[in-house]
Amino acid sequence: MGTAAPPRIVSCPHCGASAAWHEGNPDRPFCSERCRLIDFGDWANERHSIPGKEDTDELYSDDLANGPAADRDNHREPGER
Repeated sequence: MGTAAPPRIVSCPHCGASAAWHEGNPDRPFCSERCRLIDFGDWANERHSIPGKEDTDELYSDDLANGPAADRDNHREPGER
């Protein structure tokens, strides 16, 4: 009684090596910090992406300043100053 189940073993998404999936592995699902950082760099450099409609998924800082919330905040009734 009280024995913990062996950790689940998964393949590292970067190199394919075996990696233990448990709370003691801060790099999970990767086998090492190196593989985790390489993968992070690939996302940061846009070598990985999640598909979507480019024309509607783009959001620029001007959109934030002039979006629906800005319209609502700046809304005035006719005759209001």
